[in-house]
Amino acid sequence: MPHNGERLKKRQLIVSVVVLGALIALFLLGRGRIHFDFRLFRAQLARASWREIALSAGCIYLGYGFRSARWAQLLKHNQKVGPFTLLGTQVMGFTAVALIGRVADPVRPYLVSRKTGLALSSQLAVYVVERLFDAGTLALIFSLAMLSVSSAKIVQATSHSHLVAALGSHLPVLAAFVARYGGLLLTLLGALFLLAVRLAGQRVARLAERSFGAFSKELGAAAGQKVRAFHSGLDIMRNFADFAATAGMSLAMWLLIALAYYTGCHAFAASPQLAALTPSECVLLMVTSGGASVLQLPILGWFTQIGIVAAAIVGLFGANPEASTACAAVLLLTTFLSIVPVGLIWAQFDHVSLRKVTLESEQAEEALASGESSTVPQSGGGNFPGPF
Repeated sequence: MPHNGERLKKRQLIVSVVVLGALIALFLLGRGRIHFDFRLFRAQLARASWREIALSAGCIYLGYGFRSARWAQLLKHNQKVGPFTLLGTQVMGFTAVALIGRVADPVRPYLVSRKTGLALSSQLAVYVVERLFDAGTLALIFSLAMLSVSSAKIVQATSHSHLVAALGSHLPVLAAFVARYGGLLLTLLGALFLLAVRLAGQRVARLAERSFGAFSKELGAAAGQKVRAFHSGLDIMRNFADFAATAGMSLAMWLLIALAYYTGCHAFAASPQLAALTPSECVLLMVTSGGASVLQLPILGWFTQIGIVAAAIVGLFGANPEASTACAAVLLLTTFLSIVPVGLIWAQFDHVSLRKVTLESEQAEEALASGESSTVPQSGGGNFPGPF
């Protein structure tokens, strides 16, 4: 049987080759139709306000502080830690995602589990709750911001969703409603599910076992085990004060991210369309960029994300391709890649190999899902030489 690490490498290699082939094919098909002036592209970068670009990156760095404080808040009933004690786990975790891809998402709960000695299942539950707050806060900001944006632009910007794209061609009014408020509805459903798990975890687990067990006994057992693992780790929010503190930090963090997009776009004052973008339009661009990064691939995903965001700027706001591509590249740099140097340095000091912890976190998550016990090494060991 191949090792998990070998399977991970093979999956990434296959997906990367397919994406690279698609990009080459698109370039060959469209090179005669697309007129891109590289001199104008370089001029847009040279005339950009690097002070505003630095401010954009600064907002993102400050957001990581809120991520650390929020995770510490969610841990306080199980273990009290300082608000910035877990900053390194957040920085290294997002660095792993940037360099390795979305397969590295479990690295953050794995590193927190290793640092605090708490069960991995409890940290995966914290991760789910954290993501739910992210989704709910972003959906709230998006819904409020879109009150001043036309329905056509909203549907166009969210067309990466197959549901919105399908509705847009037949029921444009319903597509606009789903695009505006679908995120809030999904967040509410997710919150209700977690509440049910929190209050009646064993019943929900048995229901999951029966439901999925109708298709496969193994699938039913795995579903029940996962629900029980979440139930054991969801003892993290016990009153409204906990909810308000977590929601407040989530709101502050996402407003900082929105400000990063706003300052990043306005750095390109040489482009009238980018210089005139409103805060609401920047939120629309932020959601488009987020949709493009869902299936983040190592390295290649950077270029696909730049292409998708640049196309959105051209289509939504009418900026020229050169300014749009320059802006998309800078947004990727400030909002996503700017943490990589800090993360690599932090990993070096903590003797953490990002690739190894990515593989180990995946193995530990699989073991947890199958009901096996998984041991998470504690911090301070010398088993992780080098940052990558």
